[in-house]
Amino acid sequence: MRVSELAVETDISVATIKYYLRAGLLHEGRRTAPRQADYDAGHVSRLRLIRALLGPGGLSVAAAGKVLEQLDEPTESAHDLLGIAAHAAAALPKPSTSHPRADALLEKWGWSVDPEDHDARSRLEQALQGLEDAGFEPPEGFLEMYASAMREVAAREVEEVPQSSPAEALRYVMLGTVLVEPLLLALRRLAHQDASARIFARQASPWPNAERTPE
Repeated sequence: MRVSELAVETDISVATIKYYLRAGLLHEGRRTAPRQADYDAGHVSRLRLIRALLGPGGLSVAAAGKVLEQLDEPTESAHDLLGIAAHAAAALPKPSTSHPRADALLEKWGWSVDPEDHDARSRLEQALQGLEDAGFEPPEGFLEMYASAMREVAAREVEEVPQSSPAEALRYVMLGTVLVEPLLLALRRLAHQDASARIFARQASPWPNAERTPE
C-alpha cells in the first residue's frame, strides 16, 4: 500500500507518518520509485505500536525510540529484560545516587534490587519525599501493603514472560512495563470510586459530628 493508504488504515496522518520515518521510529517501505514506497502489514502494526507508546504509554519520541530499538535488537539475557525496559521507558533525567530511605525500605522488605539501579530507587525516594513535603503520612502498614501487592503482581507478570525467544520475551516485558502502568493507575482510581460507593454511600455523612459551614 502507498503512504496515503497506510494513513487511512492506521488513522494517522501522512505528515505524522513521515515524521516517524525521519525520527527512525518507523522503518522505510520498499522503494518503487524515487519518491514512492510500498508499505505492508508490518508498517501497520509498527504504527499502532508507536501510537500506543506515545499515547497511553506517555513516552516521548526519544523514549519510544529507545523502546523500539530494544525490540528490534533483543538481548539474550532474560534477567536483563526488566532493567532494559525500565531504563529505556522511564528513566529520570538526573537520578540521584543518594536514596537512603528507599534503600532502607528495600533492605527491610528483603527485595533483591540492583544496587546500581539509581533510577528506580530515586523514584521511590522522591515519592517518599513528596509525601513528607505534603505533610501526608500513610496509615500504619500501608507501605507494606502496597509493597506486598506490587510484589505479587510483579511475580505473576515475570512468571508469564514468554520463553519461546528473546524477541518475544523482550516485547512482553517492554510493552508490559510501558503500557500496563497507566492501566494500573486507572484501575486504582476506579477501585477508589467503587470502594467509596460501597463504604460511604449508605451513610448520610461520614463525619456526623462535624460542624456545618454557615451559609
